[in-house]
Amino acid sequence: MTDITIIGSGNMARGIGTRAVAAGRSLQILSPNEAKAAALAAELGGNVTSGPGDALPAGDIVLLAVPYGGAREIVTRLGTALAGKTVIDLTNPIDFTTFDSLTVAPGTSAAEELAALAAPGVNIVKAFNTTFAGPLAAGSVSGEPLDVFIASDSDEAAAAVASFAADAGLNPVVAGPLRRARELEGFQLLIMTLQVDPALDTFNWNTSLKVLV
Repeated sequence: MTDITIIGSGNMARGIGTRAVAAGRSLQILSPNEAKAAALAAELGGNVTSGPGDALPAGDIVLLAVPYGGAREIVTRLGTALAGKTVIDLTNPIDFTTFDSLTVAPGTSAAEELAALAAPGVNIVKAFNTTFAGPLAAGSVSGEPLDVFIASDSDEAAAAVASFAADAGLNPVVAGPLRRARELEGFQLLIMTLQVDPALDTFNWNTSLKVLV
C-alpha cells in the first residue's frame, strides 16, 4: 500500500517529497522522465518508489506537481482511475510571461476547473499552492513552520491533507470550500510578483505566507 503519489519530478515534487518522507509516509513518484523520477526517489530515501508518467497512481493522496495545463491533462486522462482518491491541486494558473494575471476566468479557479474535468468520486483539494519548493524542503522559514492553506468541498479529503501536513511538520489551515481556491490562487499571484520584482532583492522564492494569531 502506498500513502502518497506525486506526479512530477521537479522542484515542487522534491519539496513535497521531502515532507512526505519526514512524515513517515510511503511515497510513489511518477514522471514522463522516468530516470529523473528514479533519481529523485533515490535522493529522498525512505519508503519511496518511482515509475513512468503513464503508470496508475497507487497513493490514496495524489499530488499534481506539474503546471496547470499538465494537471488538466492528467485529470482528464486518468479519469475514473482517480475515483475515491484525494487529488491535491497545487498549481497556480499564472501567465508566467508577465507574472501579471491569472489564466483562468474571473469567478473560477484552476482547482474548480479541474474538479469540473474530474470523474465522479474524485476529491479535488487545493493545497500547497502558496508554498515554494525551497521552503517546503526545509519545512520552515525563519524558524516558523509553513502554513498550508487547504480548500475542498470534501471534509474527509481536507482532513486527510491536513493530517499529512501536520505530520510533515507544517501548519494546516482549512480555509473552506473549493471555491476559496480563487482567493488562494489570486493571493499567490501577488506573492509571485514580489519574487520577481527587482526592487525586492531579498525575495528569492524563499518566502512563506504566514497568518499569525
